[in-house]
Amino acid sequence: MPMPWTYRHASKEWHAFLDDVKERMSLESDNMAYTAVDAVFQVFRRRLTAQEGLEFASVLPSVLRAVFVQNWDVTEPRAAFVGREALISEVKQVRVNHNLTPDNAIEATAWAVRRCTNERDFERVLAKLSVEARAFWHIDVADPTELKQRII
Repeated sequence: MPMPWTYRHASKEWHAFLDDVKERMSLESDNMAYTAVDAVFQVFRRRLTAQEGLEFASVLPSVLRAVFVQNWDVTEPRAAFVGREALISEVKQVRVNHNLTPDNAIEATAWAVRRCTNERDFERVLAKLSVEARAFWHIDVADPTELKQRII
């Protein structure tokens, strides 16, 4: 079996993703973008079972997959989905002393994730999740082609 594309080109995918996040969130550094994305992932995965989280992570590019599962304590009780403002507030509380995450962090992360994943696979995994989990990753765009996977 050949090596999966995402492993062979992990750095290329990761840097393209970070560039999308920085642009969308108007952030200046890779560190700022990483902190925001990691916080978004932590807030989302708190609301999933381990099985749901692993299925979600399985369609992410390799580095994002690693970020998603890093330090996840699957024994913690699941949190309930709450309103978007409360979720954004929770995102901003992750590593609060190093977090310059903007209010659009969830939407910007969702936009960037959609541009680096296979749409069919991503939607297949989301379809197995709750309505609230699907809404977390929903993005309204005028032109759907802007969400097309840009590195194939």
